Amino acid sequence: MSLCREVVTLQLGHYSNFVGTHWWNLQDASLCYDPDLPPGELQSDVLFREGLTVGGHVTYTPRLIALDLKGSLRTLKQEGSLYSTGQDSSTLTWEGQIMTHTESPPLKNSFLQDLDKLDKGELLVEPDFSIPSVPPTHSSGGTVAMDTVNSNLEHMRNSYRLEGSVGVWSDFLRLHLHPRTVSVINQYNHDGEAARLEAFGQGEALLQGSVLEDLEDRLHFFVEECDYLQGFQVLCDLADGFSGLGSKVTELLQDSYGGRGILTWGVAPVNHPDSNPVKELFHMMNFALGTVNMANHSSFFCPLTLRGGLGRRPSPYTVFPLVNYDSSLWYHSSALLALALDSMTVSYRLRYNSSPMWQLADALTVSGRKVVCAYGSIPFPIMQGSCLPDALCAYGDLLPWKPLSACPELVDGRCFGQSVTLKGLERQRLVSPLAPGTQPSSSLQCARTGEDVLDTYMRSHYPHTPLAVQLVSTPSTLTPPFPQMFSSLLDSQGQIHSPAPSTASVSAVTALPVLTSVQSSSAMGQVLAQLQKACVAVEMRRSAPSFLCQGLETGDLAESLEQLRSLASRYRDDSGGTLRSSSEEEEEED
Repeated sequence: MSLCREVVTLQLGHYSNFVGTHWWNLQDASLCYDPDLPPGELQSDVLFREGLTVGGHVTYTPRLIALDLKGSLRTLKQEGSLYSTGQDSSTLTWEGQIMTHTESPPLKNSFLQDLDKLDKGELLVEPDFSIPSVPPTHSSGGTVAMDTVNSNLEHMRNSYRLEGSVGVWSDFLRLHLHPRTVSVINQYNHDGEAARLEAFGQGEALLQGSVLEDLEDRLHFFVEECDYLQGFQVLCDLADGFSGLGSKVTELLQDSYGGRGILTWGVAPVNHPDSNPVKELFHMMNFALGTVNMANHSSFFCPLTLRGGLGRRPSPYTVFPLVNYDSSLWYHSSALLALALDSMTVSYRLRYNSSPMWQLADALTVSGRKVVCAYGSIPFPIMQGSCLPDALCAYGDLLPWKPLSACPELVDGRCFGQSVTLKGLERQRLVSPLAPGTQPSSSLQCARTGEDVLDTYMRSHYPHTPLAVQLVSTPSTLTPPFPQMFSSLLDSQGQIHSPAPSTASVSAVTALPVLTSVQSSSAMGQVLAQLQKACVAVEMRRSAPSFLCQGLETGDLAESLEQLRSLASRYRDDSGGTLRSSSEEEEEED
């Protein structure tokens, strides 16, 4: 029997909850309760906890703490509905006249309306039995078989076009949350111009009093029921005041749970609504302060964004050849980051031969390089009927992934360490099916296992880099309401049609193969150095004095920026050479 090393997840901020909601929807879609099927490659108990409702129904909910601001939930009840008794427990002691003012509840989009109808048994749709059995979503019975619910939602997949109706993350949440999961910070507003959490210092000052007590209570609840807690994965907004709160939260985790892994992902959207030059300056300073402080208190810290950079004038955002996403929609960009995260977290979620969090972090953070970078191929492009060696050979000297951390790609293939994960290819497609006597055209076709194929390919690009490789045959399963933003060249399993399909035969994508890499790279040293220089060059007292009026002292700012400069210097190439990005080489040629 495999040992389950539990993980507690924290989501700090609105965009973190966008990414997290997509990520939990992906996890929910991968669950299976059929006792006749063999156990999956990933151990869901690492992330989920089992419980009982008041009525005795078994529940299976994320081991999750999600923090957000007042007004950010809309139709979602903070305590959820899974453990609700349906009775009003309030006691009325006033004997005088009572005047009741009723506010109309927010309207639910078509997806949430259908979930409600499914809960009540009011929606009957012919089940689509071509869809694999997956576990319950919004049923009150927890682990009661709900294949019909998911088939019904799948049947209606094409009717969900939520791009115009998703305002907050709960607008596309599939699964139930535990009553101890959602915590609302009432001191600041999600919408409007007043009482906004915009600066690092505001977030730092939040973790005290009732906010601290509430977080500690929730942590104790989830941690104390774990038998073998391996650590925490933290998603934290990097562009606003949550960067300061995240710095304090990771410091609390480090002090209270020493020896456990703390893997922190600093997330940021491509752009923010109603942005202006002053707000962009705030974002840049929050990027810098959040990065250096959360890195200090985490096992590793990884920026996760499709932005082209962390400065005020970033390069163009990341584009994937087979994805047609709208970079201005958080609903879209967060979905892509969630797919990447689903792959990058595989190593410590495997049922067998897993690598605990601390092992992954130790391999990537040698010499104090605690800020790592991510790259991804979403989806990994492979033709129908093709194999992994052929798909990799098609790239020649290029790498198949794109930046996920605002990091330039390096041209000389040197980094200090990396973990590569391929998710979604069946075992028989991992090696080349060469007939006996056929001369291989590539060393990849000689490899006998998928691990050897990927290892050989990566070492051809990074010959001196310590490398860890993970392969999981289970793809990322896409269920409603994951946005359908993929090229018409893809079939339902996320593979490239051969030949190209007619318009009439295009089907919804229900699964995707994904390739990711988490690296300790000199590319990140360049990003940190450029960010530090940009921040130092700004006279904050003149350009944005309100940033320093939010609890952050000038001396503390200067000290953090000096720490950022020192951190960037640790990424200099040990061989004495200078690593250059592809963009820098192009500028030199021009």
